[in-house]
Amino acid sequence: MSISREDIEKVALLARIRVDDAQIPALEKDLGNILTLVDQLAAADTDNVEPMAHPLDAVQRLRPDEVTESNQREAFQAIAPATENGLYLVPKVIE
Repeated sequence: MSISREDIEKVALLARIRVDDAQIPALEKDLGNILTLVDQLAAADTDNVEPMAHPLDAVQRLRPDEVTESNQREAFQAIAPATENGLYLVPKVIE
């Protein structure tokens, strides 16, 4: 697949980037190569390939889900401007 000068100029305008006239031939070639590669990848038969999250089947080590801090709820509630039944009261912002 190829990309035209007009396409490059349109994309540059939409992306709000300045492309000099001297850069356009190189961009045509480079973007054309990228689109050709995308076409090759799209043509690959992936019907019997199972999707993977990671190509190396890496397993992430997770830390144990344990409480590591003490409960300080009462101390935080004591310094709050307004609380009721263990909840923080805040001013109404939406009517």
